[in-house]
Amino acid sequence: MNILLTGPTNKKLESKLSVTGSKSETNRLLLLQAIFPNIVLENLSESDDGSAMAKGLKIKEGVVDIHHAGTAMRFLTAYFASQNGKNITLTGSERMQERPIKVLVNALRDLGAEISYLKNEDFPPIQIKGKELTFNKVSLPANISSQYISALLLIAPSLRNGLELELIGSITSVPYIKMTLSLLDQIGIKNHFKENTIKVFGATQVKDIKVTVESDWSSASYFFSLVAMSEPGSSITLSSYKRNSLQGDSILKELYLNFGVETTFDGNFVHISKIGPPKNDALEYDLTNAPDLAQTVVVTCFGLGMSCHLSGLHTLKIKETDRLVAMENELKKLGALVSITDHSLTLSPSEISTKEVRIDTYNDHRMAMAFGPLALKRPLIINSAEVVSKSYPNFWKDFEKIGFTTKVL
Repeated sequence: MNILLTGPTNKKLESKLSVTGSKSETNRLLLLQAIFPNIVLENLSESDDGSAMAKGLKIKEGVVDIHHAGTAMRFLTAYFASQNGKNITLTGSERMQERPIKVLVNALRDLGAEISYLKNEDFPPIQIKGKELTFNKVSLPANISSQYISALLLIAPSLRNGLELELIGSITSVPYIKMTLSLLDQIGIKNHFKENTIKVFGATQVKDIKVTVESDWSSASYFFSLVAMSEPGSSITLSSYKRNSLQGDSILKELYLNFGVETTFDGNFVHISKIGPPKNDALEYDLTNAPDLAQTVVVTCFGLGMSCHLSGLHTLKIKETDRLVAMENELKKLGALVSITDHSLTLSPSEISTKEVRIDTYNDHRMAMAFGPLALKRPLIINSAEVVSKSYPNFWKDFEKIGFTTKVL
């Protein structure tokens, strides 16, 4: 489905929306609930990724196809490997079969897991024969995707001897690791994280508990971008968010001050307000701990005529697409002066082209959503716009509530 997206005539925005639960928290908690069924979950993500995770956990034997859900691929690999008697073929989309899983598989094998590759070495699809994992120490490179690390930490309580995990080198995406450990804390699993060593203790049961999933800060980022490009006095209110969030992308509160956007809390509501122009005409930011914000931030800078240099983006090359290449391609269509390396993106001040442009989305939900706010400046055609269902199925409907119009082409 391709759509023509046109912004509201009134550029002073005023709206109130409810955002689906965090995909990151949902997938972690679903796995923990599979281990400890007496955990009750509320405000789960409505995303395709969350659905793929929930569906996969229910399959006892045979093929589990998680399609584009990268988090589910990592988490389910660890879960099935640690479940004695499981016999699962874990596969996904064509792109998923190009995303490496070697580091996680090797770590699980070191713990005693039985996993084999069915097609290409080091990549899905994989065959998993679940067994009791009795070894309790393993090491991983610290600069890999935090999902590999979290996958191991989440199954750790179910291991007879728990798990001691040594991270070698400089750690990437610390907030996501801390999110995982905080969720373990919430359900009563003892753990500690000191320097580069994480220890999680085993547990046969947890007390009855209800956990409410916070709404997704990554999804909120597109509304921060909208407000940043709107007229002063604009405001969007979102629910349900926590002032002391576990999510690394909650740095939006501080990051978007650079664009004249103020964030305030009222209970579980967050108010995003445009209070003035950007503080500077250039932004330099290290997004090592929140790489999923990169696409949103660079589009915001482009829409405001600013320059930016974003670093810490090395994990973007193995996402749903190579996001650095994809951003370079699509921004250039719009007239942007942009360059990339394997770990950074640099944007020079650029004029937005007025010619008709079709934004390709590369089977990547964040490509579609990151460019959406730019329709405030000029109409855009978004190709394969339905890709947003991966994390935010109601994204375009919520844009319509704000005053945007969508026309299916």
